[in-house]
Amino acid sequence: MPTLPPHPPAAPALPHGDAGAAVGVFDSGVGGLSVLREIRALLPAQALRYVADSGHAPYGDKAAQQVQARAERIIEFLAAQPVQAVVVACNTVTGLSIQALRQRFPQLPLVAIEPAVKPAVAATRSGTVGVLATHNTVHSPGLARLIAAHAGPVRVLAQACPGWVELVERGELDGPASRAAVAACLDPLLAQGADVLVLGCTHYPFLRPLIEQHAGPGVQVLDPAAAVARELLRRLPAAASNAALGTTPIAAAQTLLGAGCTHFWSSGDCAHASRLISRLWGAPVVAAALPV
Repeated sequence: MPTLPPHPPAAPALPHGDAGAAVGVFDSGVGGLSVLREIRALLPAQALRYVADSGHAPYGDKAAQQVQARAERIIEFLAAQPVQAVVVACNTVTGLSIQALRQRFPQLPLVAIEPAVKPAVAATRSGTVGVLATHNTVHSPGLARLIAAHAGPVRVLAQACPGWVELVERGELDGPASRAAVAACLDPLLAQGADVLVLGCTHYPFLRPLIEQHAGPGVQVLDPAAAVARELLRRLPAAASNAALGTTPIAAAQTLLGAGCTHFWSSGDCAHASRLISRLWGAPVVAAALPV
C-alpha cells in the first residue's frame, strides 16, 4: 500500500477548546483531505470542519447546476456552524461555479483550489505540461482561463481521468485496477512529452505514489494543496491567523491541550467514511451524517 505523506494527525476532539472561529473545508468526497492535511500542518491550532459529499460523488460527471446546488447547500451548512472562511477543496466546483458562489456568499471568504497551471508552465523543460483532472474540470471555463492566462508558448494538455475518484472513494490506492487506471491516463501525456503533471483533483494526491512510479523520475508532479493552505492563512485576520498558527501563548497552550479539533461529516455511508477518513487522515475519526 502506498505510504501517505507524513503530516500531523488530527488533534483529539474536545467539547470545548477550539482556538478561534472554525474554518470549513469541503469536497465531493474524501479527496479534500489532501488539502485539509496541509491546512492542519500549517495551522496546528485552527479548528476545522470538513464535509465529504461522498453520497453525491463524483462531481466530475454531473451537470454544472447540480454541482453548484450541492456546493451552495454545503456552504450554507458550514456557515451555520459557524465558520469564518470556507475552503473549496474541489477543483470541479472551482472550475464550474466559484464565481457564482462568491456572488452568492459575498460576506464569507471562499478560498478555492485550482490546478497549478502557472507553476507547471514555469517548471517544464520540454514545453509540454499535463493536467490530470475530472471530465468537468477539463472542460470547465475555470481551467480554460488558467491556460489562456499562463500557458504562453507552453502546450498544456488536459487529461480526464475516469474512475480515479471512485478508486480513492473505495480506498483502492494500489493494486492492478488502480495501476491500470493510472497507466491509461498517463500514457497519452507521456507519449506527447509532458515532463510536468498537475494533480487537478484533490483525490489524486492519494494516487501520487502510483503516478510517480509510472511516470518515472524525469517527470515532476505538482499538487496545489499546500498553496491553498498558505492562501487561507493570508486571508485570515491577523489575530485569527496567529491563534491558528499557535504563536500566541494562549493558542500554544490550547494546542497542547488538544485545541484546534477537527470535525467530519459525510453524506455517504458514515461507517465506510469513518474507516476511510481515519486511514487517510492518520488518526481515528467518526464521521457524522451530513444533514443536507
